[in-house]
Amino acid sequence: MTKKDLSKLLDENGVFSAIAIDQRGALERLLKDYANEENISSFKSLVSEILTPYGSSILLDPEYGMEAARKKDKDAGLILAYEQTGYEKSVPGRLPRLIENQSVQKLKEKGADAIKILIYYDADESDEINDKKKAFVERIGSECETEDVPFLLEILTYDSHITDEKGPEFAKLRPNKVIRAMNSFSEPRYKADVLKVETPVNMNYVEGLGDKEVVYTQKEAAQYFEEQNNSTNLPYIFLSGGISADLFNKSLKFAKDSGSKFNGVLCGRATWKGATETLVTDGWDASEKWLNDIGLQNLKALNQVNQINATPIK
Repeated sequence: MTKKDLSKLLDENGVFSAIAIDQRGALERLLKDYANEENISSFKSLVSEILTPYGSSILLDPEYGMEAARKKDKDAGLILAYEQTGYEKSVPGRLPRLIENQSVQKLKEKGADAIKILIYYDADESDEINDKKKAFVERIGSECETEDVPFLLEILTYDSHITDEKGPEFAKLRPNKVIRAMNSFSEPRYKADVLKVETPVNMNYVEGLGDKEVVYTQKEAAQYFEEQNNSTNLPYIFLSGGISADLFNKSLKFAKDSGSKFNGVLCGRATWKGATETLVTDGWDASEKWLNDIGLQNLKALNQVNQINATPIK
């Protein structure tokens, strides 16, 4: 597999310091009564315009995000999502679905410097379900290879028998599921160029770091970060997973100290989530002010931690 050019997605030091706002269903829930097509598009545009001068690239969706793509800083790369939001709830397996009127070729024509696909993956689910997901990823990888556009594969783990992925029961299973999923999709047949992944542990449950009951000692958590790093030969970047900006920053330092050679971040809600709450309660001007003040502070603090702890892509 020919190595693709990731330079448009990276900062001057070769690190991913990317902003994610391809959320659709999640953003609708955050915006509550403001959640219509025009407002979702406008909010993404506001985030793009204010934050991309300080990010290496931005992840958007072609459904609500093309105005935001036009508002991004000229030096920021553009990553476009190719999957529909969420998953089909009427059938088991959290099967992925593509946006029906798009293709990698069309997304590239819209200016995409890379394509992102999200899959929900439970390594312990049946082969019948997981083989469908593997074939799905293979097809996307081949499509991206044909168009010579980088393929970012985002993996969110779950357990088909546990409904609460943020609870302690799943936290105990998460390291094994994250590590096995990364190892599987690092195989050359999938043609992924970058993995966008969770930290191997839920940091809220790490002794001395999180504010919930202890599921992992710091020594155990560090071992999981090391195992995650050894599970792949691909570049990999962390998603924030909705945790606070402060805890996410602590997570990056902990990862580096544990031997992780992660290559940066593609971070969404930890940076801009507060602007949705401000919009709902106080309106557009207040939301814009929040992004210019706290949002930029969040991003600059994240960039500083990211630069110190991430491993540049050569």
